[in-house]
Amino acid sequence: MTPDGAPDGTRTDRDSPVGEPVIRGDPTFAGERAREAVQFDPDDPESVARAAEIVRSFADDSVGDADSVYMLRGAAACAALVRGEGSYKAAAERVDGDATVSFIRKWARVHDLPRSIRQYVATGEIAPTAAKHIARVAGEARFLLAWATLDADLTVRDVRSIASDINSDVPPERALATHGVPPGEVTLDLPSETYRELRRQAALRGVDPSALVAEALDVWEPTEDSPPERY
Repeated sequence: MTPDGAPDGTRTDRDSPVGEPVIRGDPTFAGERAREAVQFDPDDPESVARAAEIVRSFADDSVGDADSVYMLRGAAACAALVRGEGSYKAAAERVDGDATVSFIRKWARVHDLPRSIRQYVATGEIAPTAAKHIARVAGEARFLLAWATLDADLTVRDVRSIASDINSDVPPERALATHGVPPGEVTLDLPSETYRELRRQAALRGVDPSALVAEALDVWEPTEDSPPERY
């Protein structure tokens, strides 16, 4: 088990330092923009001041045509500013502009999503505006909502509605099903040899192929979602 009570490899919050450009600095997701990734240090007054400037600018134009990597930078700045100032209220007062407490809280939460979700935000497969609603959901339910967003092509409105239902104590599976999303359903594109063997073994054992996939994952060595990293 991880320190937050989640099974190993399924942390529900990021475990790397606030402001660390783990995704924004990875060329796999950010391309050439990775070299421009800004790292914030909430313990450095100059870095916090820079974060405040970026948050102010981010609040002014984040609803425009900004790309996902830019928006993740804004989210990182919000998170670093909150940590540096000590509270959402103090962070908003430091910016003294369009960045309200609500705005800063929403984007700081996006920055605190686990790496496995943030990487899809960086590539644009999960819209940053949808990520804000995924981040409203606590615990492992956020993974169910994030993967459903990918697999069922949920709209931002769908994600917002499902997140609201979950936060109103509706079980995640029921909230998804209510919106026409079969929880746990995913389409796999396998090499023909793997597909043939999966079907053969499932037939011989008299089970659905999904049972064999689930069984294999149960014994799979998990990968940590957001391993600790130094500044």
